[in-house]
Amino acid sequence: MPRKSELLGYKDIPFTKFVIQPMASGNAFFEDIRSSPEVVDPPQNEDMMDVGEHVNDPAQIALKPNVTVSSSVRELLECPVCLNAMYPPIHQCSNGHTLCSGCKPRVHNRCPTCRHELGNIRCLALEKVAASLELPCKYHSFGCIGIYPYYSKLKHEAQCVFRPYNCPYAGSECTVIGDIPYLVAHLKDDHKVDMHNGSTFNHRYVKSNPHEVENATWMLTVFSCFGQFFCLHFEAFQLGMAPVYIAFLRFMGDDNEAKNYSYSLEVGGNGRKMIWQGVPRSVRDSHRKVRDSFDGLIIQRNMALFFSGGDRKELKLRVTGRIWKEQ
Repeated sequence: MPRKSELLGYKDIPFTKFVIQPMASGNAFFEDIRSSPEVVDPPQNEDMMDVGEHVNDPAQIALKPNVTVSSSVRELLECPVCLNAMYPPIHQCSNGHTLCSGCKPRVHNRCPTCRHELGNIRCLALEKVAASLELPCKYHSFGCIGIYPYYSKLKHEAQCVFRPYNCPYAGSECTVIGDIPYLVAHLKDDHKVDMHNGSTFNHRYVKSNPHEVENATWMLTVFSCFGQFFCLHFEAFQLGMAPVYIAFLRFMGDDNEAKNYSYSLEVGGNGRKMIWQGVPRSVRDSHRKVRDSFDGLIIQRNMALFFSGGDRKELKLRVTGRIWKEQ
């Protein structure tokens, strides 16, 4: 009876440390062009680095010597169904064909290669091969120079400071990603967003028929100050049966930097005013997440119309505010 490792055809592969360096052209190894795989907690191993403590520690990400890993090893670690990298438990059929644990329920316990029943056979040999690999972060093109153990790579990438940002434009499902300078240029050139310099603002929002509130009623303005960029959002949306307006600020950077700034918003009319003060949210948080958490200046429609004055048939809101850096 052949051993499981013999079924896979790599019984003579020595379990040495492999390092896969970024390629000069083509897709990076295991580039997630499909759905991102679930982050799986790897088995404990004394050779694996603690990513939780050293996820972006320069001492932990020094480049290591170039070692080439054959394409056959890479193919062994690629699930034939989703084409993503496989993580324990890796399953195999009696003929040695493998697939990831996430895809096993999708194929109804049948091997997608030979159609034999999968059963509950673990491919321990392939899991050991994976444990011997060290891979570059998939965000190396954005500046990350880290090399990480196979089972730690996904956890690092989920927190990597070099991972790109999503476009903060709220008016469409824009799929553009990039660093902050790239996204600022993208907002200006492609979305024609208003760009302003300075830390204070005075905006007027006018709507001819305020009784028709749709989720698409919104505005976005980008401010440049303190060497950073901020996105001011203003929109109308339905809160239950009541239409409301909300204004909030997002910081174009990470949350730890956003906490260094504060902002205030003020709206009023007819001798009354409302003031909001808060900390800008990072664009790592989606526009919808911030809006649905009500983290901003919220104005009920009746109050907004009262501030507008006149016959209450037209919305005329003047929103002022400022941004400052905390000492």
